[in-house]
Amino acid sequence: MLSKLALVIGFCVTAGMLCVWPSLAETKHVLLITADEAQRPLPPDVDLTFRAGVSRGPTIELLSPKPSEKSVQSPVHLHLKFEGRGGAQIDVDSLKLTYIRNPAVNLTDRVKEFVKPTGVDVPEAEIPAGMHIIRADVKDKEGRSGYLIFRLNVVNR
Repeated sequence: MLSKLALVIGFCVTAGMLCVWPSLAETKHVLLITADEAQRPLPPDVDLTFRAGVSRGPTIELLSPKPSEKSVQSPVHLHLKFEGRGGAQIDVDSLKLTYIRNPAVNLTDRVKEFVKPTGVDVPEAEIPAGMHIIRADVKDKEGRSGYLIFRLNVVNR
């Protein structure tokens, strides 16, 4: 009887590990900006203010980190919310995420697996210490565009 119980417990533990293991793999760090990219100079005409593009196109809102936060630590939970105007649907394939440096760095492919019609949600984005300016552009399915420029001040732990 004891060996049957041990066999059942062993099976349950193994099955439980198989159920838990994939969920652990889903939460992974994304190297959003490399140290070398962070060393690139800012373009001479860069505007350091937080702003959203005013248009009939979709709105993009920075949910995390909150724009009011003076500084954050890496890894950063990067969460952008998209909303089409007048019920227009977001064209997720139009997303472009750009690190504002000279030359600029296209970050889009690094976050592609975290993009949905409702926005971008990267649980753990690795970003080196420093001031970083990022521009997000997205279009709706009617071709209208919207953008958001935001900055992240990342400090060491």
